[in-house]
Amino acid sequence: MKSRLSLFNEASMSVQQREILDEIKAGRGDIKGPFLAWLHSPELAQHSQKLGAFCRYHTQLPRRLSELAILVTAAWWQSQAEWLIHAPIAEAEGLNVHVIEAIRKGNEPTFEHDEERLIYHVGQTLYHTKRLGTPLYQEALAVFGESSLVELIGIFGYYSYVAMTLNCFEMLPSDPLDLPFK
Repeated sequence: MKSRLSLFNEASMSVQQREILDEIKAGRGDIKGPFLAWLHSPELAQHSQKLGAFCRYHTQLPRRLSELAILVTAAWWQSQAEWLIHAPIAEAEGLNVHVIEAIRKGNEPTFEHDEERLIYHVGQTLYHTKRLGTPLYQEALAVFGESSLVELIGIFGYYSYVAMTLNCFEMLPSDPLDLPFK
């Protein structure tokens, strides 16, 4: 990935950076995205990657729904790298390509599943108003339950953090691609 930050030379990493790098590679197979920034602060990287692994792989939500929440976040922040990484994953997890494209364009999608519609509206409402009104909160609570709703909000929060990191440090894939946002 390209970045405003200085690139790491693995040979000159501190012991703590090396340990975190090895931990990230063991859990994810490679290192890309915000981890390249967070490694500049190894302790931050360690905590962030653990939270990220939970938010991405271990919540009670089906991956299709968590990837939808990630795409809503990537579109809100217009995070190029986050979108490029997660749009193909969302499609592979079964999210309709028309939904994906509508979100990218900033349009409200037509959803096949009520859970998807609800996640979209929860994310949009939080990003636009910074709150959830009682009717939407009650609907989300009835559909997802408290524990899953807390995890959903965690996904929105974590991936906002990811998007801010990627945007601030202008982190993009090294190879030229058509970027999803202007």
